[in-house]
Amino acid sequence: MSLTACAGKAISPGEYSGFLQDYSQLTEKKLPDGQRVLTWVNPQITHYTRVYIEPSQFYLPLLPSERRSEAMLTELSHYYDAALKQELGKVMTVVATPGPGTLIVRPAITSVSATTQGLRFYEWLPVTLLAAGVSTAIGIRDQDTQITTEVAVVDACNQAVVAQVIRKNVGLTLKNDKQAMTVDDFKPVLDDWALAMRQAYLSAGNQAHAHDFASSPVTPCVY
Repeated sequence: MSLTACAGKAISPGEYSGFLQDYSQLTEKKLPDGQRVLTWVNPQITHYTRVYIEPSQFYLPLLPSERRSEAMLTELSHYYDAALKQELGKVMTVVATPGPGTLIVRPAITSVSATTQGLRFYEWLPVTLLAAGVSTAIGIRDQDTQITTEVAVVDACNQAVVAQVIRKNVGLTLKNDKQAMTVDDFKPVLDDWALAMRQAYLSAGNQAHAHDFASSPVTPCVY
């Protein structure tokens, strides 16, 4: 595994996909492991004890290619869904149908790509700089896989937004620009995203108790 696997990347407004309703509340946070994430979470999120996880979608649609097959994208989506259910299921009841006291998690994968690695500090020396340039030109230089997600968490009754998150991370390293991407290249990232969702839920609960939000009831659904 590459040492950079799961490393969080900075996200600029130009990279927003339009999947989320409102990007203005998002703030950048640095996680304990140094990763960057754009997020907003209502501390009252822990009033909800049930969660319905919608199948993840690609937004905007990602076209299959020689390096990013349709089968790989489908498997990637299924793995993401399973990871979210596994982690959130440790702190909430995962349900098949949304109802009162239920959060709907709407995950989207907004980019899946591979980019040529930047030069390392020792490659700026005159001789190694030339060699690095040649490697890049003929496509044999290592490439970083990258994947981005945007997730909306809403109240199942009134569709009010309860949390939003955007994450962009580096997966495993490819040997060159011909190597096809596989789900295995992104599994560490998807596992980390799901774990972070569970941790965010628990962290919000601590904040809610600190601010005495615990008495606020969850509005029941009216059908």
